[in-house]
Amino acid sequence: MFYNRKVAYYTLGCKLNFSETSAISRSLNDNGYTKVDFSSAANYYVINTCSVTENADKKCKQIVKQAKKTNPEAKVIIIGCYAQLKPEEIAKIKGVDLVLGANEKFRLHEHLEGIKDSDEPIIIAGAIKEVGFYSEAFSYGERTRSFVKIQDGCDYFCSFCTIPLARGRSRSSSIDKTLNLVNKVANTKVKEIVLTGVNIGDFGKTEDGKKRSSENFYQLIQALEDIEAIDRFRISSIEPNLLKTNIIKFVAQSKRFVPHFHIPLQSGSDKILKLMRRKYDTNLYRRRIATIRAVMPECCIGVDVIVGFPGETDEEFMKTYDFLNELDVSYLHVFTYSERANTKALQIEDVVPIAKRRERSKMLRILSEKKRRAFYTRFENTSAQVLFEAENDEGTMYGFTQNYVKVGVPYQEELVNTLQQVQLGALSKSGIIIGSVLMKVPN
Repeated sequence: MFYNRKVAYYTLGCKLNFSETSAISRSLNDNGYTKVDFSSAANYYVINTCSVTENADKKCKQIVKQAKKTNPEAKVIIIGCYAQLKPEEIAKIKGVDLVLGANEKFRLHEHLEGIKDSDEPIIIAGAIKEVGFYSEAFSYGERTRSFVKIQDGCDYFCSFCTIPLARGRSRSSSIDKTLNLVNKVANTKVKEIVLTGVNIGDFGKTEDGKKRSSENFYQLIQALEDIEAIDRFRISSIEPNLLKTNIIKFVAQSKRFVPHFHIPLQSGSDKILKLMRRKYDTNLYRRRIATIRAVMPECCIGVDVIVGFPGETDEEFMKTYDFLNELDVSYLHVFTYSERANTKALQIEDVVPIAKRRERSKMLRILSEKKRRAFYTRFENTSAQVLFEAENDEGTMYGFTQNYVKVGVPYQEELVNTLQQVQLGALSKSGIIIGSVLMKVPN
């Protein structure tokens, strides 16, 4: 078969995965490969997997099947967290040709030519303890905003999580190198950067896990504030114990960092938090929310929560429900607990039945929608700056305010990737604020 070096990509999971897929795509482009849409006939299909996603194996099989249906002669490569954790299992999926672990995914271009004539799956995935380097990554071209990786790995080992096993210890680049990376992104047309990683609040550790003297997340965001070419910086998920008061107060007075935090809670029960091996309790979490509201009443606050963790009785679940119901937060990301191999949670008794996990998940998703609509309603009949995206949804385009309120206006191509002052109207039945651009501002 003649190889035209066309590569298609499919990304599962978090913003960090999106930034890394984009970085790998650019690396392959530099080596003579061409990116095509995943629905197109490609010579190689690269699937970046996630270990957090429920039924990761099932999803992976579906995507492999989809790729092979598009081009039966193509080679399929699996990378990402799932590939590091269960390479042998993935290699058994019909249609998979190459499985690359955490150490090898950024050297993908070195392996592609070697699988052209191979009939058997190849696995290159070493032990996670051997992962000792830090690779820069940012997304570009797929979205209006760019996800910029500032940190990787985690030292926390929560009892439900496999991320440390899939990505290794916490590590990051220096502030100077991170500024250079952000300046590279600033040379594109991107107007918003989302700072992403596994545990971004732990920024400041070298590749060998040692702490850099006087370098931390607070100092990083202070340095980023001076990059004028970027209009908005958005902080992705940050642990409550690492979201210090100085960070909150800095964002409150910043010209570039937007009023939006996503803060994992996981449970509103202190008993369950201990079983999860989290590094805070509900009192600390409540104080963090109060501090944010005191200095940024308009701030959007998102929350991660896990339901159905072992030991979560009806009483303990209701503690979570009541805690979140009373808390002044804006939306929830609800995850139904699912067992993960090689985690401490498997040793905990009192497993919650699947049906009960789903029932609790549904309750919290309904609560989330109520909170999100209540938050949006607060901004009806006000004006706000909106960054518009490229999607044309049957004549409607969307954008987000600084505090992450989704706004819809009639589609106008010239508004794509521009910041506009918008009059916010009423909340629609679909949960979107309907707006109108007050005056088109060229960007």
